[in-house]
Amino acid sequence: MRGELTNEEGEEERNLGPQPIARLLEELGLSHHDVVAASTEQITHKMVAKAGKGRRLSRKVQVKILNAVNAATKQRFGLSELFNYTGRV
Repeated sequence: MRGELTNEEGEEERNLGPQPIARLLEELGLSHHDVVAASTEQITHKMVAKAGKGRRLSRKVQVKILNAVNAATKQRFGLSELFNYTGRV
């Protein structure tokens, strides 16, 4: 566990604050629905909402959301452009 991602009790912090994906979607004028609709994998509106709010996601879900954002925008973003933490394994 990395020190900056733990709370006072030494537990893994789950709420990591607003993520770059939230700003990016706003700048591009995309809704959560646009991302879900563009996905070829199984993702939900709730997953996309959690991603933007900074609720800790698994690496697998982060990649699914990344793929959906790339499909919706027809651009190539990296995980570090959408999230400021590494997802759980």
